[in-house]
Amino acid sequence: MTTDTQSARAVVEEFLRHLDRQDADAVQALFAAEIDWYVPGSAALPWTGRRTRREEVAPYFTTMWPHFAPGRSTITPERFIVDGGDVVLLAVFTHTVLANGREFTTPVAMHLAVDDGRIVRMHLYEDTLTAAEALRAD
Repeated sequence: MTTDTQSARAVVEEFLRHLDRQDADAVQALFAAEIDWYVPGSAALPWTGRRTRREEVAPYFTTMWPHFAPGRSTITPERFIVDGGDVVLLAVFTHTVLANGREFTTPVAMHLAVDDGRIVRMHLYEDTLTAAEALRAD
């Protein structure tokens, strides 16, 4: 089944609401059983990499979020580009590192694909070098 533009955008907006509340289980529930998930990065960011199953979604967030000060992360959406089930979100993420108090901001591009009401692809492109440098303990 294909997904129309309005339905795809609604799923992605729900995804962002769950992210904002840091509800990893609710985010995970939006994904299909088999997924194409990719967040490029380095070993300095243990949450980066590929995932292929819905059960791997919540651990991504529960691995990442403890590094950031609670209530000090923001997602600022700048533009949605929607074509059928494909949604590209251009945004800015701001986080404060819990261990050292450093705040950093990174522009992001996220490609999500929605099919039959479930997210089947999430590719996130952000400045992981800036994130790794902010997390560095010096």
